[in-house]
Amino acid sequence: MRTRTTIPRSVIADVEQRVRRLCEDLAAKLQFHGWHHVSFVRDKAVHFARRNGAAEDICEVAALVHDLNYMVRRNSLPTDGEALRRKTLFVAGVCIGDIEWIERIVIEAEMRTRHRDISLEAQALSDADTLFKALPVTPVVLAHKYLQENGITLRELAHKIVGEQVGKADDGYYFYDAEAAATYTKWAETNLSLWKCIVESLDDPCVEDLLTKVAS
Repeated sequence: MRTRTTIPRSVIADVEQRVRRLCEDLAAKLQFHGWHHVSFVRDKAVHFARRNGAAEDICEVAALVHDLNYMVRRNSLPTDGEALRRKTLFVAGVCIGDIEWIERIVIEAEMRTRHRDISLEAQALSDADTLFKALPVTPVVLAHKYLQENGITLRELAHKIVGEQVGKADDGYYFYDAEAAATYTKWAETNLSLWKCIVESLDDPCVEDLLTKVAS
């Protein structure tokens, strides 16, 4: 069996430069999914890949391009970014086989549809992206930026988070990496509890009236 050749560091650096330039050019529109998010997810994905034995180079590049769909259309799905991902990777010099692999990982790691038995590479990417969502600072500092970036309401975001994430936490695979689960589950549980309370609070007409007044 032929040994796979890893993606050269020069190619990874090219991908990083292209994605960072896109993030900077669209900074006003990418208040949540900008370079601050991409670089965090990239660093953590490499860290988790190193621990679980996944291909680090593939995880790093997948993390760099995993949210390009938000540069194509607001409030979109990973599939909406496929063409831009493929173009970015191809012009940077990533081989076709690795482009296909990276595309599968990005789709596989998507919070909305991921399951217990995804690949090691998708697990590393998923854990990195999930950790960003679970950070205690995210609902305080970044949630309103997500609303502005994607043009959705607080109610829509709260139902999205609860609907997509609570079941995975209850079923025991919110994080795939055991050390990540041991370290960050407390944060995740607190975060999800907060969003469940937000969902409940929005059923109170007085709260709805309050938010309407604040927004006006």
